[in-house]
Amino acid sequence: VQLQASGGGLVQPGGSLRLSCFASERTFDSLHMGWFRQAPGKEREFIAGIAWTDSSAQYGDSVRGRFTASRDSVKSTLYLQMNNLKVEDTAVYYCAADHRQMYPHYSNYDWVNYWGQGTLVTVSS
Repeated sequence: VQLQASGGGLVQPGGSLRLSCFASERTFDSLHMGWFRQAPGKEREFIAGIAWTDSSAQYGDSVRGRFTASRDSVKSTLYLQMNNLKVEDTAVYYCAADHRQMYPHYSNYDWVNYWGQGTLVTVSS
């Protein structure tokens, strides 16, 4: 499975951005998907996990209520709509996929099999 993330860029605080992640895999519908981010000098952080079964999503504490994850099976694409962006949202954002569902508050996500290359989001005035 190859994942290609896009949509990052520079945005002002309070602004919005939508990230996309294309999955080059016909089994996209059977994969659980997730978004993560990593800021300079910080550990990787869980942002959102979305199930293939019913597209239900779970979010990390720092983004809940501001970010929305969704998936389009026809386009084999995962999205992350980010609203009310803050300076502390600045990071490289990664999409991920696995046959195991990704939930918040796992101790680590090293077991996730497929990762995209990352797209940089910079929130600055």
